[in-house]
Amino acid sequence: MALYPLRIRIGGSLQDQVVYKVGASVKKCPHFKKKKDGLFGFSKRVLHTFGFNALYGRKKSEDDDSLWEGDWNFHNARDLMQYSVSKGYKIDSYELELRLNKYGKDMKALKNLVKEVYPDPKDQPKVFGLAGFYDEKWFNTFLQVSGPGVVDGLTHHIYNLGAGVDSDLINKVQDPFFLDQIAQTFKDISTNVEQFGPWSGAWVGEAGGAYNSGGKDVSHTFVNGFWYLDQLGMTSTFNYKVYCRQALIGGNYALLNTTTFIPNPDHYGALLWHRLMGKNVLSTNHNSSPYLHAYSHCSENSHGITVLLINMSNSTTFQVSVVDDLNLYPELQQTLDSEDGVQREEYHLTPKDGNIQSDVLLLNGTPLKLTKSLNIPALNPELVDPTTPITVAPDSIVFATLKGFRAPACA
Repeated sequence: MALYPLRIRIGGSLQDQVVYKVGASVKKCPHFKKKKDGLFGFSKRVLHTFGFNALYGRKKSEDDDSLWEGDWNFHNARDLMQYSVSKGYKIDSYELELRLNKYGKDMKALKNLVKEVYPDPKDQPKVFGLAGFYDEKWFNTFLQVSGPGVVDGLTHHIYNLGAGVDSDLINKVQDPFFLDQIAQTFKDISTNVEQFGPWSGAWVGEAGGAYNSGGKDVSHTFVNGFWYLDQLGMTSTFNYKVYCRQALIGGNYALLNTTTFIPNPDHYGALLWHRLMGKNVLSTNHNSSPYLHAYSHCSENSHGITVLLINMSNSTTFQVSVVDDLNLYPELQQTLDSEDGVQREEYHLTPKDGNIQSDVLLLNGTPLKLTKSLNIPALNPELVDPTTPITVAPDSIVFATLKGFRAPACA
């Protein structure tokens, strides 16, 4: 499997209409379809996260049809858990997703249900919430009401590019000043978790860039990688634990073509991130143009570090040299080490024919296509003299692994 481990989240906009056809609590399974008056939030191992219907058992308020009254009926949730246990299925986590005053109470009920069905703490799936768009007061209250040790991950949704039909979407996705605006949200949530829920962690539970299925000429093309990979880099700097991309299949923002299942450019971007960028995040900055974004991590499967460079300029080529901050570590005089003749490994991503709205991605100048057996092609780097700068062409994305770079955090 190319992405290993792979997390599949079953949930989203239709989550609060879902009923799982297991157990005896469900007498009738309704047709699964989107309703105009529905309540929607933009909202070889596979990790499964199942979302539960937080409206199950509730009724609309007679005084305000935007409110739902009554207690959450958790019997269908219990039936799904018991069914999974009986089949020997290992479930990674469960999620509730809805803005309700009783949400903290519901999360406690879900946590207690997990403990009941999975009495061995080693086998207990995690519990996540509360999803939806971030609101400081709401999220802080939720953590305080649910209490210590209840929620394992604080999830929220990100669609900071706006509507998929926005004619300005193509400009937003390559505007570094616009893309930087969401950093404050990530910083605020990270702070909220630290102050009110240190037992949990920050998650992006759903993110498609542009809502309403994304932009038909943008979200499945090369240029969307400016937004997507920038998001992965940015959230990592704020200590996020997981970033769930909307969606694997479906809509314009899918990682796979909805008709052919051929990987879209962002799938390869995600794959290179997964293979190259380790879990230890390094503080990174540069003194160049704001159109160049830079992130670096300890490398995933090798010594040294891996740098991600995103060039959103359509006219400027950047020559990037990577050095340690000797003000922080004055004792480290040797930064880029070429011992044993270790060459730098570079992965240059560009669009076919220079068209940023192409859905054909080039790796070091070669189009990425499935093999005859429909497998992911080899993603081989270009080997470069480590003493030379990294060349980042206009409208390109570069991963560079520097195996000789001695970062203290990666020792």
